[in-house]
Amino acid sequence: MPLVSARLPVFPWDRLEPYKATAAAHHDGIVDLSVGTPVDPVPSLVRDALAAASDSPGYPTAWGTPALREAVLGWCARRTGAAGLDHGNVLPVIGSKELVAALPTHLGLGPGDRVAFPEPAYPTYEVGARLAGAEPVPYRGLPTGLDPAGLRLLWLNSPSNPTGRVLTVAELRSVVSWAREHGVLIVSDECYLELGWEAEPVSVLHPDVCDGDIGGLIAVHSLSKRSNLAGYRAAFLAGDAGVLGELLAIRRHAGMMMPAPVQAAMTVALGDDRHVAEQRERYARRREALREALRGRGFRIENSEASLYLWATRDEPCWDTVAELSKQGILVAPGEFYGPAGDAFVRVAFTATDERVEEAVRRLA
Repeated sequence: MPLVSARLPVFPWDRLEPYKATAAAHHDGIVDLSVGTPVDPVPSLVRDALAAASDSPGYPTAWGTPALREAVLGWCARRTGAAGLDHGNVLPVIGSKELVAALPTHLGLGPGDRVAFPEPAYPTYEVGARLAGAEPVPYRGLPTGLDPAGLRLLWLNSPSNPTGRVLTVAELRSVVSWAREHGVLIVSDECYLELGWEAEPVSVLHPDVCDGDIGGLIAVHSLSKRSNLAGYRAAFLAGDAGVLGELLAIRRHAGMMMPAPVQAAMTVALGDDRHVAEQRERYARRREALREALRGRGFRIENSEASLYLWATRDEPCWDTVAELSKQGILVAPGEFYGPAGDAFVRVAFTATDERVEEAVRRLA
């Protein structure tokens, strides 16, 4: 059996370390816009719920508490428009990245199977395929032109990481129709659904997309960005009950259980929309400031209608852009991390603090 390292690409962020060192040497410190990690406080009502549930000596359940499942269903009804879901249509998971990496294996995929994902894209889609021994198949635009032979799993990502592109209802409908025609499972990564800026993201579970039939459809959602809970590893799946039932059986056998205090915190977070609106306002201010500063520096911003990133280019190799900005103490992510389609782009996160964003704007000017 080959070593895992032989099946995987080089971990991309290791290649950024020399540029991070250059940026960190700036006399006014580094402005790290490379990773979309939350920096703002966890909402107090969430922390209170976590603390109140801290005396949890027993094992939690892999399926989550009934209260958590009800909270997920309530959120789905409000935010995705999906109607008629019940507890069998939802499943909490320990962070969405781990789920993305493990899903092809948990679905029983292997040699001879193909896993399709958009390009440019979050690298973990490819990693998950390779870990399962399946063939990774990147696609640009819509996947409806792919050869469906051997295709078992189709990833969608709207809003996109890294580009911020949002798929329209018409585009989503065409993909769902094509996948159903060919018997392909769709898993839609919608972790930025509540962070639309110039477009309104739509879930694959919305009746306008699937006509109320969620068979063969799974949506992935996370509280990392909307609620600043990246450190809690709080995420969930919603969709086809048959698929989720199989995944739940695996998680029960493997002991994949979200900690009970996190379940309690997640329940409260999903029931409160006010803190999400407040966080959106913070991100909107930072986004506007960085967008205008980058444009003033000669960058063109493409897509970026949603998510927490600006997809920026000056039509030069991405590593040249990374190098130049690092000399000003600004660290961004090279588009190459997300596939060859990103070779001339950088991804600029606006998840830094207000003070650091202001400093980046000053340096760019």
